Amino acid sequence: MAVLVTGGAGFIGSHTCVELLNAGENIVILDNFSNSKPDVLDKIKAITKKDFKFYEVDLLDPEGVEKVFSENEIDTVIHFAGLKAVGESVQKPLEYYYNNITGTLILCDAMRKHHCKRIVFSSSATVYGSPKTVPIREDFPLSTTNPYGSTKLMLEQILSDLYVPDHDWSVMLLRYFNPIGAHQSGMIGENPNGIPNNLMPYVCQVAVGKLDHLNVFGNDYPTPDGTGVRDYIHVVDLAVGHLKALQYARKHTGVEAVNLGTGTGYSVLDIVHSFEKANNIKIPYEIAPRRAGDIAECYADPAKAKEMLGWVAQYNIETMCKDAWNFISNNH
Repeated sequence: MAVLVTGGAGFIGSHTCVELLNAGENIVILDNFSNSKPDVLDKIKAITKKDFKFYEVDLLDPEGVEKVFSENEIDTVIHFAGLKAVGESVQKPLEYYYNNITGTLILCDAMRKHHCKRIVFSSSATVYGSPKTVPIREDFPLSTTNPYGSTKLMLEQILSDLYVPDHDWSVMLLRYFNPIGAHQSGMIGENPNGIPNNLMPYVCQVAVGKLDHLNVFGNDYPTPDGTGVRDYIHVVDLAVGHLKALQYARKHTGVEAVNLGTGTGYSVLDIVHSFEKANNIKIPYEIAPRRAGDIAECYADPAKAKEMLGWVAQYNIETMCKDAWNFISNNH
């Protein structure tokens, strides 16, 4: 039996594949390299000293997806594949709805056909919209402020509905907060194609001199320094959360939504100053207008993950900044 990891060459997917392989899991990776690079696969093998099957397939290709399921005994899917930039989703809503929702429907259809009824889904804290209070618990009202978030919320509903007529399904909806950092080896990390949408790769591109300054989007939010506050979590902690969710899904059926965050909020400027301190590099920045779809603050109440999965984030903000820079300085 094998675990299928869609989007397994991506930032979070690649780190999760490392944790799965190190835990003795047999994995199959599917990726179309739309926002990742083929050499990541060799790096996963180098870190773990283990091999796996790989398919260059797009989830929008039903024949390609069917081939993966017919050639392997897949018992669980960890589903990362999807477009994920908030700002871009506002500009290209149709592409986001088509890609993220249609791709997942094709995936679930193949799962159903091959009697694979366990899925760990890469959801997001964006499903909480603009929360009235923080920290955010899983039972908070759900809403969205951008098409990317809307695709995640719709997919949570679709996956939850699978369980209604068929109680053999096990569906884990993992709501991530803001993953940063990189593997301690410095071999894999966040290396987006094109201009970064996320804060840490943006900071790193300034640090290597690729960009001359960081744009800080908005300094008039109702937060301690006026910049947006987020729950930044080390990507390795997040990857371990997927392993724990997989282990839970094997023993239970039903639908569970679980926050994966640290429970601590840091502002954009907190991150900039932590990065400067951890790596002894100055990061020039300029204040820019707020971005459409952004909210003031967002951080998790991670109690359910601790209670249900036995998972607690281990790494602090300085380690996240050091590991991110270690990766970029090795790979820029």
